[in-house]
Amino acid sequence: MDVSTAVAARFSARAFKADPVSGETVRAILEAAARAPSGGNLQPWKVHAIAGEVMADFKAQVAARLGSPDEAQYAVYPANLWEPFRSRRFQVGEDLYGALEIPRENKMGRLMQFARNAEFFGAPVGLFFSIDRKLGPPQWSDLGMYMQTVMLLATEAGLATCAQEFWSAYGALSAQFLGLPDDHMVFSGMALGVADEDAAVNQWRSRRDGFEVWGELRGF
Repeated sequence: MDVSTAVAARFSARAFKADPVSGETVRAILEAAARAPSGGNLQPWKVHAIAGEVMADFKAQVAARLGSPDEAQYAVYPANLWEPFRSRRFQVGEDLYGALEIPRENKMGRLMQFARNAEFFGAPVGLFFSIDRKLGPPQWSDLGMYMQTVMLLATEAGLATCAQEFWSAYGALSAQFLGLPDDHMVFSGMALGVADEDAAVNQWRSRRDGFEVWGELRGF
C-alpha cells in the first residue's frame, strides 16, 4: 500500500472486531512511526499501549467514574466556536449520528454512543499519547504528526484507528493508571484494531472542503 492509498483509506473507526492484535505488530507500528518529524529532533511523544487484562482493568476503573470526569487538561475546542469551524463540527456530528439513525432530540442515545469512547469502541488495543507539560504548541504539533504516522502505518497493516481526545477528560485517571510522572499529561488516546466493516457507524466518511476554500498557489 502506498502513502496516497493509506491517506485515502484512513478513517475514524467507531466499531471494532474482537480480533486480537499482537504486541509485536503494535510495537512495530509505534517504532516505525518514530521517524515522524519533530522540531530540533525533540521527539516529544511518550506512548503507552494496553490490551488484554490490563485494558479490562482500566476500562472497569473508567466505567466506575463515567460521568464524573477529571478537571480538563486542556480545551479540546475553543469556547463559542466560530465559522467556518462551528458548521464543520456540527455537520460531522450530524453525519455520525445520522449514520446510526439517532436524531438530535434523542439526547440519551447520543450520549450512549459518545460513552463508547470509554470502551475504545470495542477495539482490542488502546494507545495513549502523552507529553511533557512544559513543552509548547510546536511540540504538540510534533506529537500530532507522530499520531498521524501511527494511523497511516496501522492502515497499511490492515488495521483501523480512532484518535480520542475524549481521554483528556479523564487525564488524571489515565495518568495515574499509566504511571506517568507529574510533569507529563495525556494528550490523546487512540483505539486500534480491526474495523467492523459491517457496522453502520463505519459506513460514512467525514466531509472535506475543496482546495479552493483553504489553499492557494502562487508563482506557478
